[in-house]
Amino acid sequence: MQSGRNAAEAVKESAANVGASAKAGMEKTKATAQEKVDKMRAHDPYEKEMVREKKDERIQEADLDKQQARFEHAAERQAGTGPGTRTGLGTGTGTGTNTYDPTVGGR
Repeated sequence: MQSGRNAAEAVKESAANVGASAKAGMEKTKATAQEKVDKMRAHDPYEKEMVREKKDERIQEADLDKQQARFEHAAERQAGTGPGTRTGLGTGTGTGTNTYDPTVGGR
């Protein structure tokens, strides 16, 4: 049954990696769109160059975040605590009441 568990963990890792790639793609798209808006507002070539550099930094950061997420997902799979595993959740000693307290960081 171990191979079934490994296959399931691989699927979970792949799904998490797809999510990380999608998030990075969205960040890149947002950076490109913001660059276009900022370039229209910029008046001189220096400002436009600064806008382009800012976009490039945001894209590079998105790529690094994606790489880091992939690395973490692989490490979680190796450790057996991959995305979606439910190890270490609670001890069963709760009171059974869930109350919303708006003064404690809620939305």
